Amino acid sequence: MQALHTAATGMAAQELNVQVISNNIANLRTTGFKKQTAAFQDLIYEHVRRVGAQASEQGTILPVGIDLGGGVKTVGTPRSMTQGTLSQTGNDLDLAIGGEGFFKIQMPDGTFHYTRDGTFQMDNQGRIVTAQGNPVQPTITIQQNASGITINSQGQVSVTLPGSTNSTVIGQIQLTKFINKAGLQPVGNNEFTDTPSSGPPQDGVANAEGFGAITQGSLEQANVDVVSEMSDLIAAQRAYEMNAKVISAADQMMQSTTALFR
Repeated sequence: MQALHTAATGMAAQELNVQVISNNIANLRTTGFKKQTAAFQDLIYEHVRRVGAQASEQGTILPVGIDLGGGVKTVGTPRSMTQGTLSQTGNDLDLAIGGEGFFKIQMPDGTFHYTRDGTFQMDNQGRIVTAQGNPVQPTITIQQNASGITINSQGQVSVTLPGSTNSTVIGQIQLTKFINKAGLQPVGNNEFTDTPSSGPPQDGVANAEGFGAITQGSLEQANVDVVSEMSDLIAAQRAYEMNAKVISAADQMMQSTTALFR
């Protein structure tokens, strides 16, 4: 019975939907996390009677047809790149982007990753790095005994050097944007890589040329709405249960049919 297979595709789709929702909820407090949603499409149809076909020798046309769907399939888990709220931390090397752009990170193999997570630290060489020790680009090194680290909205890094009372600009953090942010490939650690779908990276200065502004002492929170996620979770659970009920009903119908031949 085709209904068994159709309902099975529905159960598989809702199982994936729950998995996506659970990942969103799990990352509710992950800095810079961008939530995902599951997108579905119906499967190919069996056209028992095609709509618009000739219904008689007199030339009458069928106003409606008989189309039996084959179920549902998952076509993607698009990621929402909407802005998360900014939360103040007071830490000098915590940075948040308000608007377009990603921080550019150089990996050990020379490639680049991109992130909205501005939880940066200083390594033993004085470089501004991620939690994994990878330097922010362009590489900025803060001299030993320097104090008063300030980073303005354009990403200029200034410090007060020993023996001086004035601030000195020692570098500038750049941002990178993409034509299609949703086309970036997540690789873990709150980082993404560019793909043919995202388009090539475009480096620029924060708070200018269409880039967002950098806020020092703040971090961008996940854009996950827990109330919406819980509502979606309940809906996915009910849809899964209804598909399971269809399988149970189809099984009972097959049992009844089999009993007629005994």
